[in-house]
Amino acid sequence: MAAKKGGLGKGLDSLLVNKVGTDHATTATKEKAVSTAKKKSTKKETTETPDTMIKISLVEPNREQPRKHFDEDGLLELAESIKQYGILQPLLVQDKNGYYEIIAGERRWRAAKLAGLKEVPVIVRNLSEQQIVEISLIENIQRENLNPIEEAQAFRRLMEEFHLKQDEIAERVSKSRTAVTNSMRLLKLSKQVQQMVIDEMISTGHARCLISIENEEMQHQIALRIFDEKLSVRETEKLVRKLLQEKDTPPKKEKDPVLSAIYADLAEQMKRIFGTKVEIHQKNDEKGKIEIEYYSQEELNRLIELIQSIQ
Repeated sequence: MAAKKGGLGKGLDSLLVNKVGTDHATTATKEKAVSTAKKKSTKKETTETPDTMIKISLVEPNREQPRKHFDEDGLLELAESIKQYGILQPLLVQDKNGYYEIIAGERRWRAAKLAGLKEVPVIVRNLSEQQIVEISLIENIQRENLNPIEEAQAFRRLMEEFHLKQDEIAERVSKSRTAVTNSMRLLKLSKQVQQMVIDEMISTGHARCLISIENEEMQHQIALRIFDEKLSVRETEKLVRKLLQEKDTPPKKEKDPVLSAIYADLAEQMKRIFGTKVEIHQKNDEKGKIEIEYYSQEELNRLIELIQSIQ
């Protein structure tokens, strides 16, 4: 997929240009000199030959890079393209004293191995751990390579390990602060539901509806129902809202049948005494109230006089 135009490209360039410093400036000068020399040597070349070719066996992926899942079919397609045209964009790596660790370009490296290449073009950079994470994250976001959970985990790592604030992360990846916040909220889901998002069984819209449910097992059960019944996001919102309302409503305590019979008998006795309808309402906590009905002012006066005489 072609890289998106806009702020992300600028963000990646700024990381490579502004943060690397003298090493990068020196390398840039070298690249310019090599390019000029090659242009003079031949007019038939349409692409610039990479600075360095390294044995593919000396290149290893970064275990901490945000992207964990690679589409096998996509890798095979890229491998076929590499067989025909080679690797058009060098891998960005850093020297780890014995091997080269990939900063950006792991997908190209994997496809190159499938294509049977013995060497790959690389550009060597010396970057800090934070710069490596930022570049890996930005490159993957540019190419829409990360699934929503991988993206959220990368944002969390920038916060926890490098103490970046959400607005700082948003600026680096050219997203809104709200988008970063909503992304990280997905990590509140259970591991099972997160995997369903990764597997595209449910959308991020569905997943966000489930965040308000604290019980992880219930989250998973509803997620399975979303998948099985092909519920829309709106239908999922209604379902979750209903479940939360039922949760907040305390269950009614069933009345004791023995007590109910006793109260009914007492109500009948009082009816005979007062000469009007009497009801005893039993509450869940064994408290209650007595209702004595009257149908005229005269009858009310009679009931008052009767109660006063009992005293």
